[in-house]
Amino acid sequence: MRRTRRSARRRTRARTGVLAFHLGLIALGAVSALASSVVTPAASPEPEAGTERSASDAAASDNSGAGKTVHLIVFDGVINPATANYLRESIATAQREGVAALVLQMDTPGGLLDSTKEIVKDLLGAPLPVLVYVAPSGGGAISAGVFITMAGSIAAMAPGTNIGAAHPVGPQGEDIGGDMREKVENSAVSLSRSIAQERGRNVDWAEKAVRESVSITELEALELGVIDLIASSVDDLLRQASGRTVRLGQAEVKLALGGAEVVPQEMRLKHKILNVIAHPNVAYLLMMAGFLGLYVEFSNPGLLFPGIAGGISLLLALTAFQVLPINYGGIALILLGMALLVGEMFLPSFGILGIGGMVSFVLGSLFLFDTPESSLAVDVEIIYAAAATLGVFALLVGYLVVRAHRRPTSLGGEGMINMQAEVRQRIPGGRQRGKVFVHGELWNAVAAEPVETGSAVRVTAIDGMDLTVTALSEKES
Repeated sequence: MRRTRRSARRRTRARTGVLAFHLGLIALGAVSALASSVVTPAASPEPEAGTERSASDAAASDNSGAGKTVHLIVFDGVINPATANYLRESIATAQREGVAALVLQMDTPGGLLDSTKEIVKDLLGAPLPVLVYVAPSGGGAISAGVFITMAGSIAAMAPGTNIGAAHPVGPQGEDIGGDMREKVENSAVSLSRSIAQERGRNVDWAEKAVRESVSITELEALELGVIDLIASSVDDLLRQASGRTVRLGQAEVKLALGGAEVVPQEMRLKHKILNVIAHPNVAYLLMMAGFLGLYVEFSNPGLLFPGIAGGISLLLALTAFQVLPINYGGIALILLGMALLVGEMFLPSFGILGIGGMVSFVLGSLFLFDTPESSLAVDVEIIYAAAATLGVFALLVGYLVVRAHRRPTSLGGEGMINMQAEVRQRIPGGRQRGKVFVHGELWNAVAAEPVETGSAVRVTAIDGMDLTVTALSEKES
């Protein structure tokens, strides 16, 4: 009994350890992603002495932004609903506080087309100038970043950056085939052309960026009329933008931003969290941690920590799925795969359920974000690692279950069958009872023939609280 309890405790500790390991990896990845997503741009230096002017001088000079304020926000990563909402709130805040302009500094590999369309709509309809600045050096405006850059009131790039490659691709970076390719491509082309026409930029290049996936440097972008200027810093951007005229709705506004104070506007906490969990890899790992935690809790009720951690992880994953373009067929395949893998642990299918579960799980993971309008996808390495971990876990538990079923019963009445016992009180034979000591306890016993005290007997049957025994021969004892 004690051995069985010890083995149960060891299995519980092993399962809890596996869960803690997975949750630790996910927490480490989420913290790293959160740390990298929070970019605090350097504030502009205070204006040098002697740059302040009177109100009449400022009104007389279009290049003077002294005494004015410019808000700065940063997109550094995938374009998703969190960044779209971040921009919308930033525009509203800038309008409410009466700032002179909003600067959007951006370095992005692309993202969701729906979120990109929302950002473009907000940029084109903004009630104040929004300057889009592709920076820092080494960064770029790729895919969705092309549309956002061209939609700015002023489009600028830092030295050593690039822009382009806006051709729609599949979730794993592959080309889209069939009629869907033409549909998605034409939709993206019409969007890029309309933005370029609205902002007076190179319409032909905007179409090539989608159809031919061309990518160019900042010097080429300036020469082709894709952007308005090249700036080495935010202050340089404001200085060069001053004196230029931009359209806000039906009105034209002449910018006067040189020397303006730059005030960074960081994401709110909810945007930071959503920006982290909305990454496909993080959402996928949260879902896996949720399934694993709930399984451990249901198989070992009362542990609490696996159930709480698994529930929180699963709810965070579902929150991310609300803003990501998920494929519900992929979700169904993952759930079926998990069910088959759990079934393999308890049903003697000789590996058939396990193999089917692995295939269903991998296919569901590959199809989870399979949408032609987004380049978002779970890394294949993470999918294979998760599948291998679950497969090994299922095979190990299945092996332990089979071995436990094959082991002779050691508990209860059935566990005493064929056990040796010692006669402590003479058994007269027939229906008359004696006493035997077996399994650390005294039991009433009957035998067909009389058995003397001290003899060794074997238990052959149990009837209620009476054992039926038979005497052992000298060789057996």
